[in-house]
Amino acid sequence: MAYLIVLSPIFPWWAWILIGLLLVAIWDIFIQKKHTIKHNFPIVGHLRYWLESIGPEMRQYFVANNREELPFNRIERGWIYASAKKENNYEGFGTDRDIYAHQHVFIKNRMMAYKVPQGHPNESDPYFMPCAKVMGQFNKRKRPYRPASIINVSAMSFGSLSAAAVEAMNIGVKKCGAYHNTGEGGLSPYHKQGGDVIFHFGTGYFGVRTPDGNFSMEKMKKLVNDNPCIKAIEIKLSQGAKPGKGGVLPGAKITHELAEIRGVEVGKDVISPATHKAFSSVPELMELIEQIADETGLPVGIKAAIGKLDQWEELADLMLKTGKGPDFITIDGGEGGTGAAPPSFADHVSLPWVYGFSSVYKVFLDRKLTDRIVFIGSGKLGFPAKAAMAFAMGIDCINVAREAMMSIGCIQAQVCHTNRCPTGVATQNKWLQNGINVPLKSDRLAQYFKTFRKEFLEITHAAGYEHPCQFTMDDVQVNLDDNELNKSLAYAYGYNKPKVSFNGVQELKDCSYLGSK
Repeated sequence: MAYLIVLSPIFPWWAWILIGLLLVAIWDIFIQKKHTIKHNFPIVGHLRYWLESIGPEMRQYFVANNREELPFNRIERGWIYASAKKENNYEGFGTDRDIYAHQHVFIKNRMMAYKVPQGHPNESDPYFMPCAKVMGQFNKRKRPYRPASIINVSAMSFGSLSAAAVEAMNIGVKKCGAYHNTGEGGLSPYHKQGGDVIFHFGTGYFGVRTPDGNFSMEKMKKLVNDNPCIKAIEIKLSQGAKPGKGGVLPGAKITHELAEIRGVEVGKDVISPATHKAFSSVPELMELIEQIADETGLPVGIKAAIGKLDQWEELADLMLKTGKGPDFITIDGGEGGTGAAPPSFADHVSLPWVYGFSSVYKVFLDRKLTDRIVFIGSGKLGFPAKAAMAFAMGIDCINVAREAMMSIGCIQAQVCHTNRCPTGVATQNKWLQNGINVPLKSDRLAQYFKTFRKEFLEITHAAGYEHPCQFTMDDVQVNLDDNELNKSLAYAYGYNKPKVSFNGVQELKDCSYLGSK
């Protein structure tokens, strides 16, 4: 230190900078062997890697236009942010979309819109929009459940999301009458803040797991009995991000809290297999569904991304034969979601939502089974116009994941898999999590859901209907190709959605199975 102090007056400040750069150049040329660019272009080569690291942010804020980015463009993100903050979410001077683009959706309005009569539930509550069907009613489950909101939080685990994010979402769904899907990481204390919960498990059976990694019915029964917030159970067969692929949770990430919630050992790698141990065929899946429903009294459903249809046809045939089966089916889009996945899976394995859902729905429609199932859609449907299309195609509820994340602060940094989420939503870093104001963010999720329901209801009324379940395939048109520029959904996807049993919103409000009652 004394030596440096003595020498420092000899050289001006800029000389020390040059000396530092010279040392970097020597390192780049003669010592490091990993990077060709740094070797061939010492010093300057570092700029390339720095620019690459901030490339997504540069494109997001300065390069990409309003409609260009994926998975969610700036207009879509802006609408969610404004809706969550109860700000002006309108556009001026007309649409900037290319309305002649392939797959652009048009909702056909009625000459005279539906007028809310005096005393109607929506007169006093413009956000009231429950599901038109009751989960478990056909199969006579002991505890049927009617979701009080047609938009809900999709499966996202504590572990992939931070504790603060999960807590904010659960308090938020309580405030707006929605439900919260736990994801396959188990039921955490942060899921138990008062909101309705759908318990979801996958091949790892976290939270209902035996020491050797199998499914435990005893743990499932205890979990349901101890937690009345659980209203239904969902078995994950696959997910849009990586259908048919397992995962590894590194031991370094497994804290005492995570180990207790998931039923695993601290510090030990946990493998989620690609397939289930509790069943290996469609009849065995049906048997497990009935066993869980009998033991818990709750509606039981399945979630999957869609590819081949042979086993779906086998499931539908078995349901027709036995009069039993899942109470709800969640169809996930192959576009991927919050789960980290190899690009080869996220980009190419399983069908996008519109193709996947329409393919599976026709399987059940052909056998006249759709009235006994609550269909849930998951795949970038958290926008009123997309929701109208989805309801016209046959869904009964929407699950949103990334849209819910954005409502509580996610900026689409796309680093969910690195534990460096800058907003604290998808990280276990305590410092970053501390940036989430749970009461404020819960208000924003609730407000996003309320704004969504209000605008969706306005579109529904514009089309001449009281509730979205009344949409038909002919109420929505979609651009196809140059030969058939604009056709109805019925023409595009080759089926007509059957009429949903609906006798008015008042009947839904009076239902004893309505969520949160």
